[in-house]
Amino acid sequence: MALDIEKIIADLKESTVVELNDLVSAIEEEFGVEAAAPVAAAGAGAAAEAEQTEFTVELTSAGSAKIKVIKAVREATGLGLKEAKALVDGAPAPVKENVSKEEAEELKGKLEEAGASVEVK
Repeated sequence: MALDIEKIIADLKESTVVELNDLVSAIEEEFGVEAAAPVAAAGAGAAAEAEQTEFTVELTSAGSAKIKVIKAVREATGLGLKEAKALVDGAPAPVKENVSKEEAEELKGKLEEAGASVEVK
């Protein structure tokens, strides 16, 4: 059985973020590997010494106004309702990664205004 690489790529393009995350988890479990690159661990010490230019906004808790937080996540990320709800339900979870400090602070403000607990890393 030969792999149809083009079909696999087309299927991946049509998948949601949640589906792709499930796929990665299944591959890691099936083959006993991790998706994290070993180079990233080695470079982490050197990167910590330099000034951080890219930040990750992580939702730590949805708080009591979960619907407002889902709306804020949808607005910030462009995710669909189902994906945004899954992200909020799965907190703590990264909302956006590799963003500028200004964008991270702006997103943090919007999410906290909606009632969420947010951490910028």
